[in-house]
Amino acid sequence: MRHGTKCCRCFGGDGLWRLAWEELVVKSMMQNCHEREGTTARREGASEARFGQSKQDARRHPVRGAMPDYGFMHAGLGQGGCQLLLATILLLMTGACSRNLEEPGFLSMDRLDTIQPGTGANHSLVNLNLACAQGLPGSSGVDLLAAEDTIRSWAERVRTETERHLYRFQRNPADYENSEAFFRMLMLTVVLTEDFKVHYQQERRIAPGSGGSNDGFFSDASVVFLPGLLGSRREGTCSSMPVLYVAVGRKLGYPLKLVTTKGHLFVRWEGNGERFNIEATVRGLAKYDDDHYRHWPFEITPQEEAAEGYLKSLTPSEELAVFLSIRAMCQREAGHAADAAQSFAAASRLAPGCASYRMTAERLTTEASAQKLTKTQQHQSPL
Repeated sequence: MRHGTKCCRCFGGDGLWRLAWEELVVKSMMQNCHEREGTTARREGASEARFGQSKQDARRHPVRGAMPDYGFMHAGLGQGGCQLLLATILLLMTGACSRNLEEPGFLSMDRLDTIQPGTGANHSLVNLNLACAQGLPGSSGVDLLAAEDTIRSWAERVRTETERHLYRFQRNPADYENSEAFFRMLMLTVVLTEDFKVHYQQERRIAPGSGGSNDGFFSDASVVFLPGLLGSRREGTCSSMPVLYVAVGRKLGYPLKLVTTKGHLFVRWEGNGERFNIEATVRGLAKYDDDHYRHWPFEITPQEEAAEGYLKSLTPSEELAVFLSIRAMCQREAGHAADAAQSFAAASRLAPGCASYRMTAERLTTEASAQKLTKTQQHQSPL
């Protein structure tokens, strides 16, 4: 998502991998944990044939990166998983989720101007994203520390499942493009989609290159910022799903970056000797090269790529600029052109390499002045 153009809203997943979970209650939790601990090995053995077929299915769709069904991976939580679940419940019981953006050390919207170009790394991606959602339609009740707790617990689940199944990569690395990084991103995708039901909101999914500036896409801030993914609905768009992937991955120490192209935001693994792009909105794990994003979801010219800073890994301050531009589009759609102009101006200050931030701020300032003049004339005109 860049300079206020529309997210592609296409190929959104709607929970491709379904898994029937046992209903765990606190009073029987530890008993269930011990029962699962004894049967995990048997379940692993029984799933080998299914896993082999799933890998064949993945190879049949190399372009789409279609995700096979890995439902067996979480058939048993094991002792570690149950302890994590118990810890989460105890955390909720102690009222940890009552904390909010007013906590010391966390940035709120009115303090974002303290961040200068080239800085921002001292604040989490989640903090910067939720701060930009403050006060927008659909973002009420944003609780930063509860969100951070959720990201942390999800990352721990990804860590546990990745380490539990790492032997699959070590046994057959060619099945995962001989890349442990690819395997780790595959596991991250499986856990977020299967365990936590993260998916693309269907109402905001359209064909690439289509959509209008007043189609209601930014009318609900929760689905273009993180709250929609971290709440009960677990739904988002290309403005928020890549942010979630990066936030979880960074908790695990993965070298993940946010990257923009025209009207779209995607993920890049860049570090540890590897560099590849990840499309967070498709059904499955899809890898595309940079040239793909020069043509999808919109065509971009070499001049646009240079002027907007497309296809470059974003710095922390540039990530904040993207969030401010999304905030601006929400404000514009709500009819607050002056506020939107200020948000775009703030984005331009943080990312001077993106020309459209400045141009859009100037255009909205003119639009807001015209609206103000019209209202003044209406009040002064005789009845």
